[in-house]
Amino acid sequence: MDNNYCVIMGGGIGSRFWPFSRENRPKQFLDFFGTGRSLLQMTVDRFAKIIPKEHIYIVTNRRYVGMVHEQLPFLADDQILAEPARRNTAPCIAYASYRIKARCPQANIVVAPSDHLILKENEFLDDVRKSLDFVAKHRALVTLGVKPSRPETGYGYIQSSDERQGDFFKVKTFTEKPNRELAQVFMESGEFFWNSGLFVWNVDTILGAIRQYLPDISARFDIGPEKFNTPAEAAFIEEHFPFCPSISIDYGVMEKADNVYMRCVDFGWADLGTWGSIFDIASRDEANNAVLKTRAMLYESEDNIVAIEDRNRLAVIQGLKDYIVVESGNVLLICRKTDEQRIKQYMADAQIRYGDEFN
Repeated sequence: MDNNYCVIMGGGIGSRFWPFSRENRPKQFLDFFGTGRSLLQMTVDRFAKIIPKEHIYIVTNRRYVGMVHEQLPFLADDQILAEPARRNTAPCIAYASYRIKARCPQANIVVAPSDHLILKENEFLDDVRKSLDFVAKHRALVTLGVKPSRPETGYGYIQSSDERQGDFFKVKTFTEKPNRELAQVFMESGEFFWNSGLFVWNVDTILGAIRQYLPDISARFDIGPEKFNTPAEAAFIEEHFPFCPSISIDYGVMEKADNVYMRCVDFGWADLGTWGSIFDIASRDEANNAVLKTRAMLYESEDNIVAIEDRNRLAVIQGLKDYIVVESGNVLLICRKTDEQRIKQYMADAQIRYGDEFN
């Protein structure tokens, strides 16, 4: 465990969860299930069972550093890495990797988003442990591939090959969100798995891959590697991080590298990226309505998700089928579930028309 580290990415704004998720308090800081713990807190709680708390890093936008401290007061200041600009997952992972390399040159790292739900926690932790052991012995970039339970069009897919090392299969291809027909083919083939966005690697392996495939990023950080994990780091990052290209680690590295392996997993995973994903795992009434922490009366209505932030308000709904009904603060959203991908655009349109009042 001395060489094992965890990086949790928590800097997004969760615009597809608008209006609950806002610029000033995005979804990773929210308690969606009434457990008393936010998505970020639940993620840290999970990893703290196998990773020393002092080895857990949160990478977030600098405007959210205070919220991270508020929700995770046991973290030291230097365990919260503040990004001065949003640049997607590749620069985020590079920053954390350079920092950890300066602290522990032999580090093995698990990287996770802050907004996942894991239902079978023991199985999950066992898969992470075995993956950390694997990357400590092999020059491999490991991703966890989730066995699909439905032809989901909102996830990326990973195709496994017959080449394997133990329980780890060489990855053949990555495919971004397919249409429903292709997703059905993927699921029936048995070769394709959902891309969970959970990664495990040794620090030298990922830094070598970033230097090979994303030199525009590594060239920036290689200007001053001695500054990481020192008081000079903050100013260095402030100067150089905004010049990194905005690119995902999937597209920038994983789809190009020849040493990507997948561990096939089934630990009750859900990517809480949309209201529909919440609906899929929420408890439902006899008409298949999901009512979240809300007082509501529904008549001749089915297959809806309803969430009203103000507990003193009552929602009375009649005649709706397959809708999202969400109210938070000064915004009420009523949207067909089939059109939920447009919510991000609704949020952008509100900003264009009314400024930041509703964002």
